[in-house]
Amino acid sequence: VKRGILPLLKRATLVQTFGQRNHVCLNEGSITIPPYAPPEKMQSHLIPPDTPRSIFVYFRGLFYDVNNDPEGGYYARGARASIWENFKNNPLFDISTDHPTTYYEDMQRSVFCLCPLGWAPWSPRLVEAVIFGCIPVIIADDIVLPFADAIPWEQIGVFVAEKDVPYLDTVLTSIPVEVILRKQRLLANPSMKQAMLFPQPAQSGDAFHQILNGLARKLPHEGRIFLKPGEKILNWTAGPIGDLKPW
Repeated sequence: VKRGILPLLKRATLVQTFGQRNHVCLNEGSITIPPYAPPEKMQSHLIPPDTPRSIFVYFRGLFYDVNNDPEGGYYARGARASIWENFKNNPLFDISTDHPTTYYEDMQRSVFCLCPLGWAPWSPRLVEAVIFGCIPVIIADDIVLPFADAIPWEQIGVFVAEKDVPYLDTVLTSIPVEVILRKQRLLANPSMKQAMLFPQPAQSGDAFHQILNGLARKLPHEGRIFLKPGEKILNWTAGPIGDLKPW
């Protein structure tokens, strides 16, 4: 694959959802964007914000991919299988392969939403968790998160190493209540949610706006704007703080 990439593309800034470290298609300086999730559909499933979050851990999706990985040794590097085998009977974990019509509502009733890798490190589940204020539990060792320079993932999410999946219950129950509440307050910020969505037409502060911000930081500007003497390329983190972190 590497030999077949055109020189032009090797110098290009790639804008893509495939956020995986050390992947040949993800060059340094690429812009990782969130996968698409339908804004109108999610909007239609909103429930009152004061609805109690009575589900501690929530997940709906595959644990095994029997069609593509019948022996179960490759899919999600075993992380999803480990979730099922360790927590299928744990009352704190509402996990299943079923995908109910109340899926979006259930996420809004949950404290933590598991976001494990599958065949790729990411899925729309990550966007859905942020939109519905469910703390994303990110289980993907080599993931590159979207707009990582702008969205404070460490502050809104929980990162669990793939090897530590058997201890998920201990990890999550040991998080202090005040930390959970702080993450929920950040997730409740409308600007945080807007940055993950691609509404049509585009709106200020949305994911398309974040892409433009990222591209702008890579282009030369007159010195009086952002560039320092001697610089020819913008620092990725340069520019008004309000552009990077509206929250």
